[in-house]
Amino acid sequence: MPIQKNSQIRFTAATALLIGSLLWFWPGVFAQVAVDADDIGGVVRGTNGPEAGVWVIAETDAFDTLFRKIVVTDDDGRYVLPDMPSADYFVWVRGYGLRDSDPVRSRPGSTLDLQAVQAADPREAAQVYPANYWYSLIEVPPESEFPGTGGNGNGISPGMRTQANWIDGLKQGCQLCHQLGNLATREMASLAEFETTEAAWVHRTRAGQRGGMMSGTLGRFGTDHVIEHYADWTDRIMDGEVPPMPPRPQGQERNIVLSMWEWGGPTGYIHDEVSTDKRDPSVNANGPIYGVGFASDTLVWIDPATNEGRDIKVPVRDEPGEGDFRSYIDQSNLEPSMDWGDELIWNNPGNPHNPMMDGQGRVWMTHQIRGPGNPDWCRQGSSNAYAQHYPLNRAARHIAFYDPADEEVELIDTCFNTHHLQFGFEDSERLYFSSVGPVVGWLDVEDYEQSGDAQATQGWCPMIVDTNGDGRITEWVARNGELDPTKDKEMGGGWYGIVADPTQDNVVWAASGGVPGQIARLDLGNNPPSTCIAEYYQPPFENPYAPIQGYSPRGIDITSDGIVWTALSGSGHMASFDRNQCDVLNGPTATGQHCAAGWTLHATPGPQMKGVNVDGSADFHYYNWVDQHNTLGLGNDIPIATGSTSDSLLAFLPEEEEFVVMRVPYPLGFYSRGMDGRIDDPNAGWKGRGVWADYGTNAVWHNEGGKGTQGNLVKFQIRPDPLAH
Repeated sequence: MPIQKNSQIRFTAATALLIGSLLWFWPGVFAQVAVDADDIGGVVRGTNGPEAGVWVIAETDAFDTLFRKIVVTDDDGRYVLPDMPSADYFVWVRGYGLRDSDPVRSRPGSTLDLQAVQAADPREAAQVYPANYWYSLIEVPPESEFPGTGGNGNGISPGMRTQANWIDGLKQGCQLCHQLGNLATREMASLAEFETTEAAWVHRTRAGQRGGMMSGTLGRFGTDHVIEHYADWTDRIMDGEVPPMPPRPQGQERNIVLSMWEWGGPTGYIHDEVSTDKRDPSVNANGPIYGVGFASDTLVWIDPATNEGRDIKVPVRDEPGEGDFRSYIDQSNLEPSMDWGDELIWNNPGNPHNPMMDGQGRVWMTHQIRGPGNPDWCRQGSSNAYAQHYPLNRAARHIAFYDPADEEVELIDTCFNTHHLQFGFEDSERLYFSSVGPVVGWLDVEDYEQSGDAQATQGWCPMIVDTNGDGRITEWVARNGELDPTKDKEMGGGWYGIVADPTQDNVVWAASGGVPGQIARLDLGNNPPSTCIAEYYQPPFENPYAPIQGYSPRGIDITSDGIVWTALSGSGHMASFDRNQCDVLNGPTATGQHCAAGWTLHATPGPQMKGVNVDGSADFHYYNWVDQHNTLGLGNDIPIATGSTSDSLLAFLPEEEEFVVMRVPYPLGFYSRGMDGRIDDPNAGWKGRGVWADYGTNAVWHNEGGKGTQGNLVKFQIRPDPLAH
């Protein structure tokens, strides 16, 4: 893949050497840090002495892919960049309250003291703040404006019932794809081309291949009204308004080591990555890290040992363009893209998604292999037991897996739509799937490998709750129907996140967003589908028995002892759910808000949006993950949320009730959709462990550097102290 060099490294060698010489002989500056032959270390000083809690960034284009390593200074301004591959690097300082220092050339085995530069004013300092700090400046309509009264009233759609619906709607409708608050979204470089800021925003939300989706989203709010809010936000920022300064890294946050590799290309949309088997993090030790190119139908990977990258095309079964099988992303521009003009940069009939690895190192993913219309055996009238129980007419995504042993991709058809996937803990090697639809599906992998029969080895069940309390599922009311105490009830829909329960075979949990949203527990029993039975729990919302209210689960994961964790993307919480605290599991009173005692909510760090008096962080949490095996070094069963709008991963320490903010300060725009952790060497301490994530934004050109930049694969490690090497 072509390497896009970042502007930070476009310095001549002569300039870099001169800067390095000046710093080396600067009065009062002497190297005070011991380094090994593969380290770079030194001291960062500012005008008032050592600079604590600032980042030291090293970058090189000497390899197949652009490589970076980033660390944080200690209380005395000291730093060590450990285990640097042999190359020439440009090294500089970034920190809150500073402007970036000039890059200095260095090599491993060197001591290098650096001079931090104070920002000239608050606006200059704020240019390196995370996107959520800027997004917090938007004025949210007050609670008194809801429910909306429409175009002849306050302009807010009557469908916006509460302020929470407004906040969540914009998060799921906009931040679902990219950050809001980064430079590309908070300002208008082309403002002079339009009569008003409102007109510029209308164009922005209609531009490019996502224009139809963006403009449709705003229509649900009352387009004119929400455009006015965004235009006001932009005007205030361009007139000089700045957010408060974030805190610099503290405590364990200063022990973080980031290693980064560019991948995906300048239009690449690498949705998420996988490094190992969630159940056994030693699988694929020291091997490649895989990601799915959602917008280009590719599987990409980086070999961290060699700093090399590869990609292959993920095929489809049927011919795209025939019938209803076509690209997932529109193949037209509603209006020309501000960056790409009329060029169509994406074509993805397969849209591979959410890779997971099995115990053999094979990479499984959800993937559309055909048009969405299902074959007859999935539909009403089929002899298939699952179709008789709950027929399915459409499935817009199916299954694929890549086997590194033969470098081949195999395609598997399904009746149910697939979205996220997780392996269960059963001996039979069952793979579970969410559907963003009414069912949870599964594939019995070992049986499929023996028979090759996709129909015989898959199954699915809807989320039917035993609302009549007779202990089984019989006749039920459909999910949009009124509750009937004599019947069971289908709950929710749009099941998004999924995780298998490690404490009980044949049990899976799923999450669905919205206000308040819900999580559900599905027990397949010993003879599905007839024995499938669900439970249904909403986060506390407008609930007088709960001290903290929250809404909109997206991600979901679970500890080794069965505590469910979900990132509440709307309200901005990490939430745990302990089913053992519930007095009621089913029956006519199990209507969602019946187990407030099972929930514990922790507000995630970061600023609040203007006009929001209850929890409603400006951050957005695309998903979350539980580090069951201490792959990061913070302990077993540590939940971690994606700070998708805060350039971070957010690790929560339950015993301390504190967050460790693992910020990615450069390039700005770190937007992660997921993560996983791997143990490469259990005997190597922190060096043998790490958590992996990637830049998963739709629009990689929104990242720092603009058009031409690429996304990045990021490895997070936590060492014992900031100088460990």
